[in-house]
Amino acid sequence: MFSKPVRLLAITLFFSACLQIALAETFILPTANRAIFKSGGEDDYFVPTPGKTWQSGTFGCVRTEGHQMHEGLDIKAVHKDAHGEPTDSIFAAASGRVGYLNATPGLSNYGKYIILQHEIEGILVFTIYAHLSRFAEGLSVGDAVKQGQVIATMGRTTNTRQGISKDRGHLHFEIDLRLNERYAAWHNAKLTGQRNDHGNWNGKNFVGLDPRLILLEQQKLGEKFSLLNFIRSRPELCRVTVKDTKFPFLKAYAPLVKRNAAAEEKGVTGYEIALDFNGVPFQLIPRSASELASTSRFRLLSVNEKEGQEAPCRKLVVQRKGKWDLGNNGSQLLDLLSY
Repeated sequence: MFSKPVRLLAITLFFSACLQIALAETFILPTANRAIFKSGGEDDYFVPTPGKTWQSGTFGCVRTEGHQMHEGLDIKAVHKDAHGEPTDSIFAAASGRVGYLNATPGLSNYGKYIILQHEIEGILVFTIYAHLSRFAEGLSVGDAVKQGQVIATMGRTTNTRQGISKDRGHLHFEIDLRLNERYAAWHNAKLTGQRNDHGNWNGKNFVGLDPRLILLEQQKLGEKFSLLNFIRSRPELCRVTVKDTKFPFLKAYAPLVKRNAAAEEKGVTGYEIALDFNGVPFQLIPRSASELASTSRFRLLSVNEKEGQEAPCRKLVVQRKGKWDLGNNGSQLLDLLSY
C-alpha cells in the first residue's frame, strides 16, 4: 500500500500528464473519420470532385487544373442512413465559441455552416464546418463550446446549381485567420453594389491554412506542436510593404509581428509583410519612413517565383511586361487587411 504523499504525487503526475496531452492537442478531427492518419488512407478520407482524384478534396490549388483555390478539406462520411444520407456527428475541433451560424443554404455555396472562434497561443483562429444538414439543438451565436462537443450533423447543403450528390455527402472543414474585424464597413466602401449576406463573416474576410498539414504535423510532433510556429514557417510567396500603422490585424495577431528596434526608435510608418500563396500574413515587421523608401501605400518587394509557379491560383502577384507586380487580388487583400 502506497503512503498518502506518494499517492498524492502519483495523482498529481497523472493529471499533469493529462493536462500536457490536452494542451498539445490544439485540434481534434472534426468527424469520426480517422483515415487521414492511416498510410494510404487518402481515398477513405477525402471526397474528390466528380471524375477527379482525392487530391481535389484537399486544400490548395487543387481545382480546375490547379487554377482554382479550395480553402479546406472535404471529409468523407463514415455513417449513412437507410436512404444513403450522411449522418456523421460534427465535433468542435477546438474549444471556443460560436461566432456565426448560416441557417439558410441559399445564401452560400457552403450551405448551412458554422464558424467557431478560438484563441490559440495568443491569436484568433477560426474553424469552419460547412454543408451541414442541421445544427446541434439549441446552438446559438455566442455559445461557448468545448473541444469534441457535437455541434452539427454532416449533410450536403449548398446553393450551387449541381448540388452535392448522396455519394459525395461530406464535411467541408477549414482552419482560418481573419483579415479584418471591420470587413462589413470595408465591403460597403469598396465593393459598392455587391451583396454581403454575412456581414463581418463574409468568406472574403478569411484566409485558410492547410488543415491536413496541421493535423499531420500535430500528430507527428505531439506536445511539441505549435500553431504559431506552423504559421511562421509558411513558404513565402511574396514580401510587400503597407504604409499604414493601425490596422486591426496587428492587434489580433500580435505574436506574428517581429520587433524592429530601428523603427521603434525613429517611429513606425508602415509594415513589411510576408504573405504565403493564399494571402496569409505570417510575418509583419514595423518599418520607419527611411526604411520604406516609397510613397506608395502598397509596394511589392520580392516574389518567390518557384512558389508562385507551384501555387498560382490566388493570383496575388502577376507578371506584367516581364516584371512582377501586385495582382488585383493582391491589392484588394492588402486594402482589406489595412482598412
